[in-house]
Amino acid sequence: MTDPSDKSAKETPEITEEAPVITSHQLELADKTLNYSATVGKMPLKDEKDKIAAQIFYTAYTLDEDGDPAARPLIFVFNGGPGSASIWLHMGALGPKRVDMGAEGFMPPPPYKLIDNAHTWLDLGDLVFIDPVGTGYSRASDPADNEKYWGLEADLEAVGEFIRLYLSRNKRWTSPLYLAGESYGTTRAAGLAGHLIDRGIAFNGVVLISTVMNFQTLRFTKANDLPYTLYLPSFCAAAHYHGQLDDDLQKRNLRELLSEVANWAEADYTVALAKGDRMTSDERAAIAERLARYTGLSQRFILGADLRVNIMSFCKELLRDDKRAVGRLDSRFVGIMASAEGATFDFDPSMHAITPPYAAVYNQYVREQLAYETDLNYEILSFKVNENWKYQGGQFPDTSEGLRAAFAKNPFMRVLVAQGYYDLATPFQAAYYSLAHMGLDASLRANISISEYEAGHMMYVHEPSLAKLKADADAFIRG
Repeated sequence: MTDPSDKSAKETPEITEEAPVITSHQLELADKTLNYSATVGKMPLKDEKDKIAAQIFYTAYTLDEDGDPAARPLIFVFNGGPGSASIWLHMGALGPKRVDMGAEGFMPPPPYKLIDNAHTWLDLGDLVFIDPVGTGYSRASDPADNEKYWGLEADLEAVGEFIRLYLSRNKRWTSPLYLAGESYGTTRAAGLAGHLIDRGIAFNGVVLISTVMNFQTLRFTKANDLPYTLYLPSFCAAAHYHGQLDDDLQKRNLRELLSEVANWAEADYTVALAKGDRMTSDERAAIAERLARYTGLSQRFILGADLRVNIMSFCKELLRDDKRAVGRLDSRFVGIMASAEGATFDFDPSMHAITPPYAAVYNQYVREQLAYETDLNYEILSFKVNENWKYQGGQFPDTSEGLRAAFAKNPFMRVLVAQGYYDLATPFQAAYYSLAHMGLDASLRANISISEYEAGHMMYVHEPSLAKLKADADAFIRG
């Protein structure tokens, strides 16, 4: 028992639940007017003593219309990181307002602007944007407990509990339910589909944007050759975009070229890497020649890398002669490097081009238009969360089994997979590999649809891709 006279004993002040802030808004679309309410608040997660252990910050948009609200689809949305807030999908793609990034999505000059989102998903369903603990304004009651939520299984429990509470508090249990996640958010979405169906919550659909379920497809580790083959089509797309391929390949239809590269990577390249040191000099030279042709890199560099080019070295090497590096999140982006030397880039030009606009616009928007006041820092992307995340499942965690199990238990569920050609964080071929190796029954394979975009990880910063993503979501949800 703690000695009451011991002032060194740790005492955590009890947090009380705060009332959400609700505001009314109107959005003019080309063919309709949307009258809607925005609800901003913190959902309390309670411990076994019924005390608030943590609070999850959220923003919900619901249409103001006659009829039963439960009849409308309800879409729960989150980003990845895993230490990322939902700001990217919220302010870039799905919400009623978005950051003005221009047509191509490259960094605009400050001051940054908030504009109406003509491609919002609000006319498809009510939207709930979730910031897991440690991101956004979400925190554990005791700061020392934040790390308890930073792990694959703990995250599924916490976000799953948020969803249960939201359904109960808003009487939405019978709504058509959807999940939409990006990057690690697809890891979370796949896991939640399996986690929640055992708790009575089945989803009509899951949208996976820039997918990673099986981390073996992405991690360049010793004795794991899989990423080298799965990244190759994305490397080719980047080289093609920047005009680094031979003239005959530059003139090719991009999708046809990427299919050719993927087929070669799954056959000759995979076999060659499996041989290791047993490859003959002639075989090694032939593979290096083909890799150079498909990536725009020199044969000398490729041979020096033992035929294995990882993502960071590719980003620096492709435009090294110009002292430039291409983006990891979106290889269309180019950054000025301090030196042409070195094995990796100084910074990811695609990440640093979008962070200031999103941060500035969101922090103004949440206070000025959503009327939510706080002195807390909105954690857009917490490196502390990322560095301390616990990936249960060994070196290569995999939540595709949760998605497979959800399909088996709910054969009416459908999945939309959205992938960008220029995404070097979660390459499109890796997503297709995971889908093909999750053991899904043949009768359910038609439940999965795939859409591709001529942009990167956050394809929606590219306005034509933003419009296409909305059209694809429209067909998916209304279908």
